[in-house]
Amino acid sequence: MDPLLRLVIIIVQSYLIGSIPTALIISKTFFGMDIRDHGSGNMGSTNVFRVLGWKWGIIVQAADILKGLTAVLLVALFFETQMPFANRTPFEDATVVQLIAGLAAVLGHMFSVFAGFRGGKGINTSLGMLIAIAPVEVAVALGIFLLLLFASGYVSLGSIIAAVSVPSTMAIRHNILGVQIEGYQIVVHACLLLAFIVIWAHRKNIHRLMSGTENRFTKLQLFRRKA
Repeated sequence: MDPLLRLVIIIVQSYLIGSIPTALIISKTFFGMDIRDHGSGNMGSTNVFRVLGWKWGIIVQAADILKGLTAVLLVALFFETQMPFANRTPFEDATVVQLIAGLAAVLGHMFSVFAGFRGGKGINTSLGMLIAIAPVEVAVALGIFLLLLFASGYVSLGSIIAAVSVPSTMAIRHNILGVQIEGYQIVVHACLLLAFIVIWAHRKNIHRLMSGTENRFTKLQLFRRKA
C-alpha cells in the first residue's frame, strides 16, 4: 500500500475513534436524554459527573482515555517501515505516526463527526495518548491536577494547569535535570500543541474563572478556608 494512503487511513481511523461520543451514547441509551442539553452542554466526563453522577462520569472518563490510548496503539497494526515523508526527527518513524494518530484522536473527541462536530475538551483523550508516549510527565500532571482539584474544587483549573505541566515537566527533566528523552524536540512540541488545544477548548472556563462564576465541585474541595 502507498505510504501516504496508509498514513491517511491511520489519521482517519484515529479521528473516528476519537469521535465516538461516549457521553452522548450513555445519556441517550440509559437516560433517554441528550447530555448536551444539560449542565454545561459539554460531552466531557466533567459534565457527566455533574449531571449523571460519579459512576457514569468514571465510565465516560475511562472510555475517553481509552480512545486516545487505542488510537496510538493501533498504529502498530497498520504502520510499516516506509514513511510518506522524510523523518528529520530523532524519533523512530512509528512514534512520529503515533503522535499524529494521537492528535487526530484528540481532535475527533473535540469535534465529533457523530455529534455535529461538537464534543469534549480533549483532556481525557490527550491523557490516553500521552500515557503511551510520556508516562512520567503524565504522572506529574495527574498529581498537579488532583492537588488543584482538592484545593480549589475547579476541574477546569486543574485540567489547564496539568496540560501546561506536561511540556514544562519534560523541558525541566531534559534541559535542567539532564534526563535524556528520546525524540525530545518533537515530543515537547507535540505536548505544547496539546496544551494549546486544551487551553483553547477551555477559553470559556478561563473567562468564568476570572469572573468568579465557574462551576465548582465543592464536595471535592478538601482544603477549604474556614469562614
